Amino acid sequence: MKFVKIACGALALAAVSVAAQADDYPSRPITVTIGLAAGSGADVLVRHFTGKMQELAGQPVVVQNKVGAFNSIAAQAVASSKPDGYNMLFSGSAIVAGGKHLVKNLPFDGLKDFTAVSVFAESPFLLCVGPNSPYKSVSELIAGLKAKPRTIFGYTSPVAYVSTMYFNGTTGIKAEAVAYKSAADALPDVANGTLDYAIFDGGFVAGQIKSGRLRALAATGAKRIAILGDVPTMQEAGVANYNFSPWWGVFVPAGTPQPVVDKIAGWLGKISSSPDTVKYVESIASVPASGGPAEAAALLKSDTGKWDEVAKVANLQPQ
Repeated sequence: MKFVKIACGALALAAVSVAAQADDYPSRPITVTIGLAAGSGADVLVRHFTGKMQELAGQPVVVQNKVGAFNSIAAQAVASSKPDGYNMLFSGSAIVAGGKHLVKNLPFDGLKDFTAVSVFAESPFLLCVGPNSPYKSVSELIAGLKAKPRTIFGYTSPVAYVSTMYFNGTTGIKAEAVAYKSAADALPDVANGTLDYAIFDGGFVAGQIKSGRLRALAATGAKRIAILGDVPTMQEAGVANYNFSPWWGVFVPAGTPQPVVDKIAGWLGKISSSPDTVKYVESIASVPASGGPAEAAALLKSDTGKWDEVAKVANLQPQ
């Protein structure tokens, strides 16, 4: 009985300690790590949220950019940090859900080493051709490319490559891939017809599409992009079951106390649902999204399985 009383007392003290930690949190600056360069579209998106999070937290929120290895350097830095809520990863879902298909010997397990806190945006991509391309729909593009003796597409990021290979594998297109350092480098070659097609980040090419420099045939997500409402989704365009829309989420190291996780999720929920944030996210060709720990964890688990499927169809080889 004495042992039971001691054990119960220890559990009670631990519960009080966790609750007190949550009440005191945050008592010092918070560090947010992202795996993309400062000034990039993703960086700007993240800083919109971290700026507002700083107001709610009442503490400085410091953003650090750790670029490289498909964002795995940034993810590993957070996964290996102390699970106390003071180190967060703001990231697209690709490296957490599908990292093992992108990076050889990935040093973390997305499901085991992270707690998913929140979902705050989706970033659909856009299947594009040049303005003088003979293809005015996805069905025309597929038929035309299958009839050509040689087809070439360009890509500018791992996610763009994966989404294109998934499209190719789903539709039976055989094409050669050409890598570009950036979307800005690839854009002229799509516009002038050197490349038959490319799938670009919506935030980068929305303005190019509106100006007529590119023609968008379809968005890769399940929903249309608000500022490009006349562009159908892949499914609407006839590519059944195609849905490849990376989402942005907040992740903390596994073992972070649940009350702290819930507090962070509360901040993100308020930010995501605010009218100015919805308007801002839509203005950069993204889709507003929101969801707390339960929704984020379920989505991460589902996407991990989807990446296994995509990797098989796209014949991905980790690098």
